[in-house]
Order: sequence, then C-alpha cells, then structure tokens
Amino acid sequence: MKQFFSFVKIFLYPFALIYGAVVWLRNRLYDTGFFSSVEFSVPVITVGNLSVGGTGKTPHVEYLIRLLQYRFQVATMSRGYKRRTQGFLLADENTNALKIGDEPMQYHMKFPGLVVSVAEERITGIPRLLQTRPQVEVVLLDDAYQHRSVKAGKTILITDYSNPFYTDYILPAGTLREKRDAYKRADIIIVSKCPLNLSRQQADGIVQQIKPLEHQRVFFTTIQYEQAYDMFTLEPIQLKDKNALLVCCIAKPEPLVNYVNTIVKDSHVLSYADHHYFLSRDIEEMKEAYNNWKTEQKIILTTEKDAARLHLHTDALKEWGAQIAVLPISVAFLFNEGAQFDAFVSEYVEREVAENNAMYGGGESYS
Repeated sequence: MKQFFSFVKIFLYPFALIYGAVVWLRNRLYDTGFFSSVEFSVPVITVGNLSVGGTGKTPHVEYLIRLLQYRFQVATMSRGYKRRTQGFLLADENTNALKIGDEPMQYHMKFPGLVVSVAEERITGIPRLLQTRPQVEVVLLDDAYQHRSVKAGKTILITDYSNPFYTDYILPAGTLREKRDAYKRADIIIVSKCPLNLSRQQADGIVQQIKPLEHQRVFFTTIQYEQAYDMFTLEPIQLKDKNALLVCCIAKPEPLVNYVNTIVKDSHVLSYADHHYFLSRDIEEMKEAYNNWKTEQKIILTTEKDAARLHLHTDALKEWGAQIAVLPISVAFLFNEGAQFDAFVSEYVEREVAENNAMYGGGESYS
C-alpha cells in the first residue's frame, strides 16, 4: 500500500509543481507590493491553515470568540463554504446553513451577541460589515490565511498534529494549499489535535521541525468533548449506557468515532462527505438505520457543525420523534500556556481598540 501511495505522489508531482508555481507567483506579487494588501483600522485576526480541511479551525475560532466577546463587539467573517448564496450577508433571525454555510451558522446559533457575516471577498466584505455594523470592534477572519488582499493585524496558523505542514506536500500530491515556507507569514502557530499526554520533549521536537522565526510563538492544543445536549430543547443528555447512531460529515471522523466508542454502549456510524448537505433521502437513510437497529436506549448523535445542517430538516426530524444529541467540542492549551496565548491576543486587541477610539472617538471604525 505504501508503494502504491508513493507511486501516486510521483505521478502527481508534476501537477503539484505547476500549482505550486502559480501560488508562488501570486505570493511573490504580494510580497513585492505589486498586489496591495489593505489594512483596516479595527483589529483583524486571521485564523487559517496551509492544508485543506481537518485541522480543527472552528473550535479555535470559538475559543477566540469566548476570549473576546464580553469585552468587545466581535464579528466573524467567513466565505460561507458551500452556501447557496453569493456576496456579503449578515446572519439574522431568518438565517440558515443554506444561506451562510454550516460553520457560520454554528457560530450564529452558539453566540447570540456575535455579529456573523459571510463574504467571498473579504477586501470588500469588511467595509460592508463595518458600514452595516459600525459598533464592531474586532473582526475574526475564518479560514483566510491565503486571503492576502487583507492585511491582518495578527495571523494564526493551525496545523494538525497527525499531519503537520512540514511533512506534507502541495496539492494535488498532498493537502497543502501553498508551499511549506508560507508558515513564515504567521504570528502564532498552533499544533492542534495533540494527544493529551504529549510530553514537553515531544513538543520541543515538533518546534524544531517547524523552525519558527524569532517573532513567532508555537502553541499546542488538544480537543475536548463537552456535555452532549438535545438538538431541539438544548437540555443536557448523558451518553453513558446509550446506543448511538453517529451521523457525521467531517473531514477526519476517526477521532470522533474513537471517542464516542469509549462512552456509549454501542455505536453505528453513518458518515458522509465533509460539509455534506443532508437530502431527504439521507434523512430516510437515518430513519431506516435507526429503526432497523434492534436495541434499547438508542439515540442519534451528531456534531455541532452537522446539526447546523440538520436544522434544515427540523419539521421532518421532529415528526420522526427520535432523540438527537449534539456533541460539542472545544480546545484546551497544553503545558498551561493558555494564559500566554490569551494575553498575546488580548493585548493586541486592547491596544488597537484604544487607538481606534482615540482617533475616531468611538464612531465609525473603518478605513
């Protein structure tokens, strides 16, 4: 099998060279100033990755929201992957995942005071956002590491512990969107999805592989699974002694499946492509799998991102009557370094907001 994958990589290598050359040229034009990057007066924090999906970006954005939302008016801006709309949109009471995408919908459902926006082009989306919501004090750009037309104040790069960027290859031979040395644009590098028992010595070995620049900080985070809750009532649900039909549409479901198997009596898995929008036939497939499973104490279990899309079938699911549990996740910093990360981000935002208020007198804060 390894020989087969090696052959495939060799076959795809010429295509990777072509793709890499195009991306290199684009980055070079930005680096030399031929293409310009616009800097906004409000603090802008970019969260992204070098690879295609699966690094745990969403819970890190949520961490930032929790860190900042009680002191500042926070807004998120995503492109709204796989949404059925175009252009700039703000989430409101009539919003659903089809309009803004599943991850922005997840933010909208979890954080009532958050301003959630989507725009393919952040360079035009941010002015629209600040014109529409002039009270916004900080903007979190979700999955925008390659969106260089906006010059962010701080840039956070996330790389997966199991597939770090320094061992990966550029598309299509690997999963990298651009060359490995693009990590140099980051202010913070987070190695995500680390095992809880990662040793300091192992972490130092990873840092040596990354080769951070003098201004860069490297942090390590792990995934935490939180209290499950009912999708409709939001009441807590205990998963112990339950039999779970796990429905998921995420890039790398294996860690989730492994965790679920440690807490439930038994499980069956229905897995779909990442960001899959459920169709009526998928709901019927769920019903059939659930009804044909001859066991007691059974529930449907899903992720928050998948629940954002399942809500599009609320009427059918409520009519069906099966209990649907949602399993949220969060991130925790290893080696007691969360306070250092918090201080790094908070000090930047506090300084920029104070300067902005002094300049604009707390009025419109866009350039």
